[in-house]
Amino acid sequence: MKISLNCDSILKYFKVGADVEISSDDEGFRGSFYEGTVVGPPRKVRKSFGKVMVEYKTIMEDEAGEKPLREELELVQLRPPPPREDRRRFKFSEEVDAYYNDGWWEGTITEVVGEGDKYLVFFSGTKEQIGFTASELRLHREWDYGKWVPPLEQSEEAVPEDEKSAEVEANNKVIEHNYSPGDTVEASSNEEGFEGAWFAATILEKLKNGKYLIEYQAIMNDDDTKLLKEEVDSHYIRPCPPVVELVDRFEVGEEVDALYNDGWWTGVISKVLKNDRYSVYFSNTHEELKFEHSDLRPRQEWINGEWKTTKMRCCFLYTTTCLDSLLLLIAKND
Repeated sequence: MKISLNCDSILKYFKVGADVEISSDDEGFRGSFYEGTVVGPPRKVRKSFGKVMVEYKTIMEDEAGEKPLREELELVQLRPPPPREDRRRFKFSEEVDAYYNDGWWEGTITEVVGEGDKYLVFFSGTKEQIGFTASELRLHREWDYGKWVPPLEQSEEAVPEDEKSAEVEANNKVIEHNYSPGDTVEASSNEEGFEGAWFAATILEKLKNGKYLIEYQAIMNDDDTKLLKEEVDSHYIRPCPPVVELVDRFEVGEEVDALYNDGWWTGVISKVLKNDRYSVYFSNTHEELKFEHSDLRPRQEWINGEWKTTKMRCCFLYTTTCLDSLLLLIAKND
């Protein structure tokens, strides 16, 4: 079968001794990839997509830093290392991976500094903006069904000299936005199970130390008697996204926000269904859920006081059918 051949070609990337990059669902590490090596062959695990034993190259198990950490992880958390690329210049709003704290973290270029060797990168997960040199960055790519998106040949275009950015003073501060009582906003949370979601709220009061007292519009308190009020840092508040041009149809691989459990959750269109319905894949939970067209909106990010519309890209690793076929292949190897 064609699908078996495709999955067999994917499984070859995870043989013993293969170099890999490892993603994590642990709090504080989402959106990062760490380098590692496969030290145990893929094996089938009940109620799992198959697991692989890996050894990290930069994370140690002991305080002395002499014993590399080993973990048995699901296949969906692994990918081959991205293709090597020549040192390049990056553009404003380009999605990149930045080498930080011994791993690669996904971010967005928010400023080109000087002659283009230094850049400011914004990380949506932590709401931080940090400076990096070109040697610490690489173009962000997703590994989709054994292919890199975007492919290497489409991403190595030289940047013309006349596009050099004007020299500016480098700093690592995120531009703050001031809100007033009564403003309608969206608030996010780093609590487990709520990462990446935005919930509608109203500003009640501006507090000290960059915090605001807000009242959620659809989340109730613990005893379900009143709308929940909470003190939130300004980094976790943004204005409501503007209404963009009406989208008649979303495409496979397009990033969207999906209205689910009273909040907007970022996912990727994995299937276009009949009657204006879609399947959306959520990488944080590895779930695929169905939505009406009216419950989706184009994904936008609030970066340094401006709304940025993200580019269409594929970011899911496997379809369910392929994962099932992978399990069959793993079972045969046991």
